[in-house]
Formats: sequence, C-alpha cells, structure tokens
Amino acid sequence: MTLSKRILSIDILRGLVMIIMALDHTRDFFHIGAMTGDPLNPETTTGMLFFTRWITHFCAPTFVFLSGLSAYLSAQNKTPGKASSFLLKRGLWLIVIEIALITLGLTFNPFYNFIILQVIWAIGTSMIFLGLASRISYKTVLIIGLILVFGHNLFDLFPTPADPNGGMILKIFFTASGTILPVSSTHLVGVFYAILPWTGVMFVGYGVGAWYKKGYAAERRKRNLLIVGLLTIFVFISLRLINIYGDPAPRKEYHDFFKNLLAFFNVSKYPPSLQYTAMTLGPAMLFLAFTENLNNWFTRITAVYGAVPFFYYVLHFYLLHTLLVIVFFATGYTGKDIVQIPFWFRPATFGFGLPIVYSIWFCAVAALYLPCRWFKRYKENHKQWWLRYV
Repeated sequence: MTLSKRILSIDILRGLVMIIMALDHTRDFFHIGAMTGDPLNPETTTGMLFFTRWITHFCAPTFVFLSGLSAYLSAQNKTPGKASSFLLKRGLWLIVIEIALITLGLTFNPFYNFIILQVIWAIGTSMIFLGLASRISYKTVLIIGLILVFGHNLFDLFPTPADPNGGMILKIFFTASGTILPVSSTHLVGVFYAILPWTGVMFVGYGVGAWYKKGYAAERRKRNLLIVGLLTIFVFISLRLINIYGDPAPRKEYHDFFKNLLAFFNVSKYPPSLQYTAMTLGPAMLFLAFTENLNNWFTRITAVYGAVPFFYYVLHFYLLHTLLVIVFFATGYTGKDIVQIPFWFRPATFGFGLPIVYSIWFCAVAALYLPCRWFKRYKENHKQWWLRYV
C-alpha cells in the first residue's frame, strides 16, 4: 500500500504514540527508580516523573484502537470469510511473536524463565475474537465493544471467585494487573494485559473504521470524531469527579492541590479501566479530527514510524536492551550482576536521572528512523505474503 493510499492522519497518530511509547521503555531500562518506585504515586513522585509515565498511557489504547480501525479498512478489500481468516491467523501469529521474539527483546533471557504477555498478546487475542465476531456483523462488533468498554469494571464490584481456576480465568480475561502463572519451578508467565477490556477497545476502533470507508464524507467524519471525542472526555471527567464507577482504584483526596491534580489523572491501566480508556481515546479522536489534512515535516516524520509500527516495535526493544548491556558493563557491573528478574542486565540499583533517560530515548528513536523509512519503502514496492503480517 503506497502512502497515497494510506490515511495520513492515522499514520501520524500511530507514529506519534509509537515514539512516545519508547519513552516508557527507555525509562524502564535506564531510570534509577524504575525498579523500585511508582512514578504515578502522588505521594512520592515529582511532576516531571509523573508526566513521563502518564503521557505514555495514551500509547497502548490508541494503538489497539487503531488496530481495530485498520482491521475494518483492510476488510473492505476482502470477502468476509477471507477477512475473518486473516484476523485469526494474524492474531495467532502475534501471540507467538509476543512469546518468542518480544519476550526475548524485553528480558534478554535466552532460557525464557519469565515470559511476558502484554500489548501484543492483547492485540493478538483480540484479533482472534474480532475475526470471529466480524463474521456475524459490523453492528455485533460495535455493540460488544461498547459493552466491554463500559461494563467490564462491573467485575470490580464483586469478590474474586473462591474457585482458584475460576479466579484465574477471571483475572486473565478481565482483571489481570500482573498475574503470575507458574509453568514449572523455573519458568513463569506474567499476564500483564487482561484480554477482554482491550478487545473492547479494538472492537470500538473497528466500529469507528466505518467513518473512513470509501465515499464517507470527510466533513461528516470530522464532525463525528469531534463530537464523540468530546463526549468521551466528558465521560472521563464526570466519572472521575463522581468517583464511584469506572476505575478499580477510586481517586484519593489529598490536602494538597498538586497531589490532587496528579491523583485526578492517575487512572488504572492494568486492566484499562473505563476512566483510563475515556481519558486516552477522547483526545485520540480529537487528534484524528484535527490532523486529517495536516502535512508538514513533523507529520511526515511521524508517519514513517506509523506506517511500520510492528517493525519499529520489535526493533526498539532490541536496540534499547543492547544499549542497556553496553551501559551496564561501562558503569562497572560484571557478569555476576547479569541475571535479574524480569530484565537481565538491569539491577535495581542501576540507572540515571530523567535528563539522561530523555537523551537516550531521543537518540534511540532517531536511530530507528532510517530503518523504518527503508522498510516502509520496501513494503510499498513488494507484495510478498508475509509482509501483511508485519
């Protein structure tokens, strides 16, 4: 697909969140407090540290939302059966990639003692469900998506089932915030992304995809995005003020304006609460509305990353972790310090302040620009079947 056939505003937004996402992973690898503190705790954080973590909240929901939107657009060129089959196969492929390739990039542990299931796992499983639901109807996908997004926090109101198997299933599908599953005495699986809340986000993105189909009026699309985006932000603000439903951890009150401000925006990502989803997807839809016809040097750069997000995503982990190994040895650590859980070469005492973290982040993103531009052009000029999966 050439750039002229792509929707530039989608690539711009996707590219922007991919760039911001790398900041969070750079912080995980290189910030002095990443392994020992909570950057979102109003009682212990600083404004800059809070912002550094909080701004990355927009990445996963926007990426999953756009994955659903892109799935709708891709299906327009296929029969329902072929579109469904592709989603099923790509979903399974993504789960395998999460386990085999991304876990290794995150941990650098060749023995896979700790397998990490996060956003690619959630996207893969959600694509499988989307492949099944889309065979029924577009309306079915949209209704299920809205029910999941608005209703999954109902599970926060009930106690965990006494049956351990039932409780584990509930965690994996609805409430996982760091569920550890022992596979053996030496191997663990960490489920950090509950499936169905993210499935809801993808299904809603699929529903919004209808606004981008051929023949849909651009002005009408922009109006829809503006209205729904503003309403979504209103839902977030209202629920946050009412402080009864929509987040498993109710907002805390402090006798300090700044801490109260931080607490207002400190919503739960694991799993993505209704308040978290509304806080992030509302601005994302407004961004899509205002960038439809935007074309300048900055948007052209971000669109490069957004055109090859999977390639960038995998590559940035290996680049950051390779840099971590170099700095690990350069700062005096030795072989006895390599094995750490979950990330090898990442002792809890290792790290730097935010200025160095931001510098490493900027250099890493810049270093990936040319590889991403090359791969984007390669995809534009080649039609091998496997390119549809990356």
